[in-house]
Amino acid sequence: MILAEFCGISENFLINNLQLTTINQKLSTKTKMIYAFDTYYYDNYANTICIAFQDWNSEHETEIFSEKTDIISDYESGAFYKRELPCILSLLKKIELKENDIIIVDGYVTLDNDGKIGLGGYLYDALNQKIPVVGIAKNGFNSPDYQRREVLRGESKTPLFLTAKGADVDEIKLKVEEMHGNFRIPALLKKLDQLTRI
Repeated sequence: MILAEFCGISENFLINNLQLTTINQKLSTKTKMIYAFDTYYYDNYANTICIAFQDWNSEHETEIFSEKTDIISDYESGAFYKRELPCILSLLKKIELKENDIIIVDGYVTLDNDGKIGLGGYLYDALNQKIPVVGIAKNGFNSPDYQRREVLRGESKTPLFLTAKGADVDEIKLKVEEMHGNFRIPALLKKLDQLTRI
């Protein structure tokens, strides 16, 4: 502190500045981005869109990613992931995922109590189980799943169906309830769906 005193800088100033720097470093490691993916299938190509936003209650997106790819697999009942997973993985090459980021897919992560997984589960595995994946599905699934939660938003009596891997599904449920928009489908996810059809 001799140099600080020589330069006319108080010891308390240096300590406070050091504490502020430490806090900012901790905050920067906690900053996350949420990436929501959806794909729409045309006759001869798939249009995949990703909307990135900073917080669950964000009103506007931070960035939009898009990619048109060939359809490499026909629709197969019970194996939806075979068609959509390659589209998501291809678009992810344009995105630099970081620790604490979260991915949302239009569909299921888990499907039943016996360990069967959906699109989000296969994506979670493809990412080496390092990035949490949340599934927000519009339609129900018959098999019981203790990890599945129903989310009611706005005045709608029809729930969204929530599943997740790598994150606490009950905590995510509260976040989805708080997402921007007054209707059943959160505003950014509605925009995502619309963008896939352009």
